[in-house]
Amino acid sequence: MELSSIDLNLLVAFEALFEERSVTAAARRIGLGQPGMSSALRRLRVLMQDELFVRVAGEMRPTAKTLEIAPGIVAALAQLRSTFEAGIGFDPHTATRSFAIGSTDYTALVLLPDLVARLRPDAPGVDLRVIGYEKGTVSEMLDRGEVDLALGVFPSPPERAVVTSLFRERFVGVARIDHPAISNGRIDVRSFADHPHALVTTRRDTYGNLDEALAAKGLRRRIALTLPFFMVLPAVLEASDLIAAVPSRIASRVLAGSRLQRFELPVETRPWTVSMLWPASSRNDKATAWLRANIVGCFAATHREWRTSR
Repeated sequence: MELSSIDLNLLVAFEALFEERSVTAAARRIGLGQPGMSSALRRLRVLMQDELFVRVAGEMRPTAKTLEIAPGIVAALAQLRSTFEAGIGFDPHTATRSFAIGSTDYTALVLLPDLVARLRPDAPGVDLRVIGYEKGTVSEMLDRGEVDLALGVFPSPPERAVVTSLFRERFVGVARIDHPAISNGRIDVRSFADHPHALVTTRRDTYGNLDEALAAKGLRRRIALTLPFFMVLPAVLEASDLIAAVPSRIASRVLAGSRLQRFELPVETRPWTVSMLWPASSRNDKATAWLRANIVGCFAATHREWRTSR
């Protein structure tokens, strides 16, 4: 593809669609009418030879190709904005800035190893501060500037914040390798319900998506242990007959070097979207735009690895 064939305005429209997940919201963000944004999307699809975004459950979800190319486009646009804006731009090579990231144990474990490895060579003076949160406090933390962005699941995000979807996630099962109820990586649904479970939850409750699926079959699991974080879970599972349903990316992290096995759940559960929440007021801040672009890039890379290893 020749650069001369690319209209910069199309890339701006692509970025808006990627971050807003809505033709209407993206059009409003860049000052286009909805017909104009729809036309831009059609031209992008021809240019990239891909659907790029497909409508699912009321939102425009990115395709695999979009997840692959978005980090580069977002980063390139951020660099262009920095070049044309007045004043001294943000140079990660010489910056000494500290960023605060609101995160759960789960998103920190999935993101931080890759993000730190990505940032250290090019931004040795940049510091990261990861701050835990409860779901009801995220909006206030953003408003007060306590965090520059937050990572997690936000089914009802505040209207004044921007939501960037990062990836889809699903549950898988984890237990010790010689668990008596698991054979060839499988467990029947009744044994799954009858065996005691360990549950990691920050909401202090024990009923969720998986329990709804079991209830539909007339079954109920017993939660023998609840934890507010994932760090101790592998050791607990290795030393007991407890089983656990965890996000698939957590399973990929904790299985390495452990005596645990992964298995598919015997019931179907709904996947969910992990997102990045950030204040609209920081849209033109070069430093946080750089950080957001790197986070998107990390998750795009882990998304490709996850799809390969599923």
